[in-house]
Amino acid sequence: MRITAKVDYAVRAAIELAGTSRTAPMKGDRIAAAQDIPMKFLESILSELRRAGIVGSRRGAEGGYWLALPPKDITVADLIRAVEGPLANVQGVRPEDLEFQGSAQPLQRMWVCVRAGLRGVLEHVTVADLVAGKLPAKVDRLADDPDAWAPR
Repeated sequence: MRITAKVDYAVRAAIELAGTSRTAPMKGDRIAAAQDIPMKFLESILSELRRAGIVGSRRGAEGGYWLALPPKDITVADLIRAVEGPLANVQGVRPEDLEFQGSAQPLQRMWVCVRAGLRGVLEHVTVADLVAGKLPAKVDRLADDPDAWAPR
């Protein structure tokens, strides 16, 4: 899986926003500076997160951004889907909608398994976990395997 800058920035912005409240929203330029995210790109990402119901916003001198949901209720998968769409697709098609012929028939099942593997991590890690600096045990154990760190 290729993690785009857009996804990386969306996760980092959500982590930054996790400490804000509706009464004291965070300005976009503060998020951008804290996470070294280009402001124009961040505005686009925050807009997509707002449309997905993950981020709230208010204009004006007292305006800014905040998480619209508790950090414990926002998964990394939610953030990815908000800015990039489905976790796994093949040429823009969801794995369950694919059809392969002949010797390629096992590919559909394999792509479904790839998506399930991504879900096994991304749907279990929340913004609250990341803010706390501690991954769920099930996910954290995956990083204990030396092969997980091998650059391939």
